[in-house]
Amino acid sequence: MQRKDAQTSRIVYVGGMDDSWPDPRTGVKSPNAYPYFDAEPDDGYDGDVRRRGRRRRWGRVLLALLVVLVLLAIGGYFYLDSRLKRESALDYPGRLADTPGTNWLVVGSDSRAGLSRQQRKDFATGKAAGRRTDSMMLLHTGAGGTTLVSLPRDSYVPIPGHGSNKLNAAFAFGGPKLLVRTVEQATGIRIDHYAEIGFGGFVGMVDAIGGVEMCIKEPMRDPKAGLNLKAGCQNLTGGQALGYVRTRASARADLDRVDRQRQFFGALIKKSSSPGVLLNPFRSIPLALNGTGNFLVDDGDHLLDLSRMMWSMRGVSGGDGVTTTVPIGGAGSSPAAGAYITWDRTKALQLFNALKSDKAVPKSVITK
Repeated sequence: MQRKDAQTSRIVYVGGMDDSWPDPRTGVKSPNAYPYFDAEPDDGYDGDVRRRGRRRRWGRVLLALLVVLVLLAIGGYFYLDSRLKRESALDYPGRLADTPGTNWLVVGSDSRAGLSRQQRKDFATGKAAGRRTDSMMLLHTGAGGTTLVSLPRDSYVPIPGHGSNKLNAAFAFGGPKLLVRTVEQATGIRIDHYAEIGFGGFVGMVDAIGGVEMCIKEPMRDPKAGLNLKAGCQNLTGGQALGYVRTRASARADLDRVDRQRQFFGALIKKSSSPGVLLNPFRSIPLALNGTGNFLVDDGDHLLDLSRMMWSMRGVSGGDGVTTTVPIGGAGSSPAAGAYITWDRTKALQLFNALKSDKAVPKSVITK
């Protein structure tokens, strides 16, 4: 039997517990048939409940995905950090007192580790074992801005315990620790971080990002560096880039080379940190694995420190800082060191004093 509910104006069924009374929703007879059924269509209440339930489920799914991504990011960071090679470079007695700002000594070594026999032949790197410094740069960041200073490897400087010799001889005599000590003594600036990469790591990083575009003013050919480039803008592969930063076959030899090293390293960092690389897993993942697997840092340095260094380098290459070479005073030679170059003591002192006090570098001492 049906009737109209006086309060809700709905048509309802009224019945007893007779098992002959069918359930109006299913048509099934049951002794548990409801005596009172709403005969109107669903008023939406159940639908709202279902929609809220679905939203809650999606919320839980998104939260779970977020947690997974965070855990992957944290795990990835520690994994990449563990891949960095480490060596004690900054721990020696009698170090300079701390100076303002942050100072990195960035070193490119001629280590052949990571290069195949064919690559050594193609890139004309030779078969020498061990590692020697091929380039050295001092990176300073602070209130006075960011400055990248090339330290020519043929610079004639005092080396603690070894008299005076070329700067790269410090590395040969005592590795990173003696090199840091020599640079600190020669500049008066305390080194806070150390980073070093060899030939193999350099080539791998360049190839991981698909090469780096450089504009070459005139043809460059140097069989000793495995280099043969035409003039014009072109994309350099890892092997070509290695020859480009190694060659000394130009009018100013090592001074031209440090300019190219600074220029190329800035372009490399700029492209490595571009969205086209960072957002492309086929570029960013090989770059991260190659970079962390080939960089050597001090015992106290971590991936976060290295990332900050690269970001500072990117700023310098983008024009937000100063790039220069230590002012050169002249040249000379000695039986022990061979041919070398000397610094302009007055201008070099002005340069390093500005960095040591975290002030802007005077334009009069900026050289190319």
